[in-house]
Parts: sequence; structure tokens; C-alpha cells
Amino acid sequence: MTHEVFNQPPPLVGHDVAADAALTEALAREGADWYAADLHKLGLRAGSEETRRWGDEANRHEPRLLTHDRYGHRVDEVEFHPSWHRLMDVAVAEGLAGAAWADPRPGAHVARAAGFYVWTQPEAGHGCPISMTYAVIPALRNAPDLAFYEPLLTSRAYDPGLRTPAGKRGLLAGMGMTEKQGGSDVRANTTTAVFTENQWRLTGHKWFTSAPMCDLFLVLAQAPGGLSCFLVPRVLPDGTRNVFRIQRLKDKLGNRSNASSEPEFDGTVAWLVGDEGQGVRTILEMVSTTRLDCVIGSASGMRAAVSQAIHHAKHRSAFGGPLIGKPAMRNVLADLAIESEAATALAVRLAGSLDRAVRGDRGEQAFRRLAIPVGKFWVCKRQPAVVGEALECLGGNGYVEDSGLPRLYRDAPLNSIWEGSGNVQALDVLRGMARSPESLAAFFAETDAAAGADRRLDHAVRELRGHLADHQDLEVRARRLVERMALVLQGSLLVRHAPAPVADAFCASRLGGDWGHTFGTLPAGTDTAAIVDRAAPA
Repeated sequence: MTHEVFNQPPPLVGHDVAADAALTEALAREGADWYAADLHKLGLRAGSEETRRWGDEANRHEPRLLTHDRYGHRVDEVEFHPSWHRLMDVAVAEGLAGAAWADPRPGAHVARAAGFYVWTQPEAGHGCPISMTYAVIPALRNAPDLAFYEPLLTSRAYDPGLRTPAGKRGLLAGMGMTEKQGGSDVRANTTTAVFTENQWRLTGHKWFTSAPMCDLFLVLAQAPGGLSCFLVPRVLPDGTRNVFRIQRLKDKLGNRSNASSEPEFDGTVAWLVGDEGQGVRTILEMVSTTRLDCVIGSASGMRAAVSQAIHHAKHRSAFGGPLIGKPAMRNVLADLAIESEAATALAVRLAGSLDRAVRGDRGEQAFRRLAIPVGKFWVCKRQPAVVGEALECLGGNGYVEDSGLPRLYRDAPLNSIWEGSGNVQALDVLRGMARSPESLAAFFAETDAAAGADRRLDHAVRELRGHLADHQDLEVRARRLVERMALVLQGSLLVRHAPAPVADAFCASRLGGDWGHTFGTLPAGTDTAAIVDRAAPA
């Protein structure tokens, strides 16, 4: 034999992805412990060899645009690999799309968030239509005459294909906001809406519309009364196809399994959602919810990467012993684990806030106004750094496609861009503080719940209050302020709920100033072994 394989870790498959202490503890304290058994079943499925294969196939065999049939008729369809449909089927059946809105149990949105976190770890791209379907419902409730769609959007039946909505067992929804000349500046949109022959018709071109095979889309267009929100069906109630010309699919950095398109409207039938001229306010109901999923999705991607890094280090030896036993490597892994746990704790806390807010809790309504864009800004920015460092832990093994980490790395920047990039989030936080002082009070009520428990956290909160009270050059300082808001919020959660080694290391590094500019610079004396053991995949 010239080639014997040894000192290589076994594949990280056949495990329970939900066996994650940071996640299950957060699930319980946010009121959804009743979902724990089902979450572990989903976790076993997410950790299976079969699901890993589905994720790989859905990304290697990318969606294909079919503009015309063989006879020359426009069909504007996108063909997906069967593994995409398998991933979607499980997600919808598990209730990760719209089902939480029909579930009366307290904690339903927390349970859904935990399931989304677990199931998107093996493949994130299909989470896009799942997330948009989840988020469309609160916005659609501004149009009571369209309420007949809600039972189909909250269904647990995945029923792909363009057919009359009333004849389907379940529906999926997307959104079309941005245009080439505006991006996040949606008030620059030029798509027009004209009311003629007793119905609205749209004309224009959208720049990023993901998952174009969804059944319904929330779309912004300029009506006579101003920018308005409309619902655009792919298939009309009489069975005819609406005008939805897919000009091309985007050739993206990552998120390759999910089709993102440029659709063109030309007399396209649409229904007004909310009041004419109030399109931004109406669709923000959807945007706030998809921003929450950006936080959950980034926390999920971090967890997937950190699990791979720890698994590799446990089974790989170098320089005379297991990698995980080397102080420098253990410092890196512990630092990554802290970042991942802080992101998970914040993501589930935000899901709990949404759950209580939709049930009428005014304090939580105020809290989420700032906390969601704060979380979106920071957690989504941390994902690329975490995934990149985790990939490096595997060395050359992490740089090859078979490891799955290159795909995680390509996907990592997406959530920071989708639904408003960093500057948009930071400025939204400033706007929220100015327009809603009760939101800032609710934010500090959350951080103050840990008052007196850690001097470094107490000092950071006092310092933040002082910075926010200084209104000079707020926009210039916006990113720094929002970063600090995220850190004190995460610190408060960890000090109250995480084991002492995790909370102490977080406060010492992120809040105490004893931290370098790279991962693996936790201060001497940190209980890195305890932190890594807690984060290790079961």
C-alpha cells in the first residue's frame, strides 16, 4: 500500500444538530420548551447524511430559467433540482414557513425560529422563500379582502408549481422591492401602478426578486397617491398566468441553490395592500420579520461553522497531540464559540420578543423596534468573520468544497446585505430612537436586567448611555453606537443566562477591552476548555 488514510476526522453526520445547549436553553426560557422533542427530531434529520447530500446537490445543480416552452409561448418558470424540493418539503411540513401565525400557543414563533435555525444549518438557500412566506402574513393583514390567502400561506403542505391558488394545498410568497436605480432607496422606484377597468395594473422592472416560483409577491409601485404596496399573483384566480416576465437569474456569490431574478411587469394585475401612498409603512411589516430571520440565519451559519471547527480539532492531531488540546487552538475555538452563543441567545430573544409583541405586549413591541435592527447589524456582520476563522481551523481541508465550509463562506455575507445593509440598519436605529423614545427605554430595561452582575457590563451600559445622549455627529458615529448596543445587549443576555465561563469571557473580551483584533485572543485565565466542551456538537 502506498496510501493509508489516518489522522483524518470522521464526517460530521449522524448527529443531532439541535443538541446545542445555547439553543435549547434559550428555547425554554423564551416559552417554547413544548417544542423540544420535535426540535430534536428535526435536529437528527438535519444532521443526517441524506440531508447533507440534499444541500450539496441543491447547490451543485443550480436553478435553471425556462423563459419559453418548445412552441414559443412565455412560461417564465424556474426548474430546481429534486433535492431543493425535498429541503422545502421538510421546512414547510415542519411549520417553518407561515404556520406559526396560525398556532395559538405562546412561544409558537420561538419554536419556529429554533426550527429555522436548525434546519438551515445544512443548507441555507431554501430558507429564503420559507422566510418570505413567514414574513408576508403580518403585511397581508392590512388587506382584509385578501384574507382568503392566509390559510394557504400558513399551511404545512408544500405544493410547488404554477396553478390557480385556490386549487393548491399550500402557497409560498416572495417580495419585490428593489430596482436597479434605487436599491434600498425604494422611494426612487419607477414601477408604476394604474387603476384601470376596475383593477390595478403594474408596469416596471424589479432588480432583485428571489424565489420567483413563489405563488404571490408583495411589490412596491408608484401609484397616483404615492409609493404603494401591492400583492402580485403568478396565477390569476381564473387560472391564467399573470404577466411576470423573468428576464434573467442573478449569477451570485453564494446562495446558489436559490434563484434570484429580475422580473418585468407589463400590465400585470395586482391588488392594493394597505392604503395608497403608504407602501413603505405597509411592507415594513414584512421587512421587520425578514430582518429577524437574517439574525436567526446568521446565527445558524455561525453555529454550523463552529461545530465543524470543534469537530475537526477533536479528531485531528498535530505537533504531538490532539489539536483541541493545544492552548492556542482552544483559545480560537472558545472565542468562536462565545461569538456563536451570543448570536444564538440574541436571535432567540428577538423571536421571543416577536412572539409576545404580536400577542399585544407593548413593552416587547417597543423593544423589538430597536433590537431587531441592532441584532441585524451586528450578528450578520459577524458571520463572515466567524465562518472564515472556522474554515482556517480545518486548514486545507476546510478550503475544499467537500467540507461544506466554502459554501458556508460564500453564503455568509448575504444576510448583512439582504433587507438593508449595515448603514441602513444603523440609520434605522437612530431613526427609531428619535421617533420612539419608549423603544430606547425598553432597550435599556433589557440591558439593566443584568445590572450589578458584572462590573464590565455595568460600565459599558453607562458609557453607552453617555454616547447616545451626545447628539453631535450621530450619523457619523452610527455604526459604532449600534455595535456597542449589540454588545451590551448580548452581554446582558449571557450574564443572566449563560454559564459563568461563557459570560465572563464575553465581558472580559467584548466589553472589558482585553481582546485583540482576531479570534483567539481571549485573556489568560479564561476557562476555554469549559467553553469549547459546551459548544462541541453532540
